[in-house]
Amino acid sequence: MTIKLVCIGKTDNQELDNLLKIYSDRLQHYIKFEIDIIPDLKKTKNLNENQQKQKEGQLLLPGFENSDFVVLLDEKGKQYTSEEFSAYLQKRMNTGLKRLIFVIGGPYGFSDEVYTRANAKISLSKMTFSHQMVRLFFTEQLYRAFTILKNEPYHHR
Repeated sequence: MTIKLVCIGKTDNQELDNLLKIYSDRLQHYIKFEIDIIPDLKKTKNLNENQQKQKEGQLLLPGFENSDFVVLLDEKGKQYTSEEFSAYLQKRMNTGLKRLIFVIGGPYGFSDEVYTRANAKISLSKMTFSHQMVRLFFTEQLYRAFTILKNEPYHHR
């Protein structure tokens, strides 16, 4: 199985990028992990929130295959402890999925079409984080989940 993290917009912070790479590299020990960055929309001044979500959705949707299990990282999603999230991943892996895709949307969230396509929604916190920070937090939690599944000590350091 491949786990893919799809994000709108690049990270402009080199320190965050370096940390993200550390956890991304660590994940390769457990599973094939990819990060797909979809470029920010250009000329958004004249677009309202819905128009921007629509355009981002048009960029996201073609990247999903029918067999993909798509999980949106969304403020209205289900929250998990690290242990619960590791069990969630194990359950998904046990189904024989080819690709499990997690998606971080743009600044206004997702279009209705993306919500319709999604199989699930997860929230990392009730707090709001920058999209760049969410990438790092999610990737670290993904790594943590695999160390929990393998009963490795990282989780309790």
